[in-house]
Amino acid sequence: MALDLVGMEEGILEAIEAIRPALQSDGGDIAYKSVDPDGVVHVSLLGACGTCPVSTMTLKAGVERIIMDRVPGVTEVVADE
Repeated sequence: MALDLVGMEEGILEAIEAIRPALQSDGGDIAYKSVDPDGVVHVSLLGACGTCPVSTMTLKAGVERIIMDRVPGVTEVVADE
């Protein structure tokens, strides 16, 4: 069954908006790029998040968990450089 990418995108954007204030308070930000047919969400980590040594942990433990909890069908969140 094909994923509803448009519906997923809406949920992903809402989840990112919920996460964004925490990232911005640390001098960073996140930008949504796309979701592919396998349910992988592509984002860019910006500002301090782009250079932070724990950004991968933030992405996986925070961002990925929140997006996967809120949006059915998301399988992974990856940061594209």
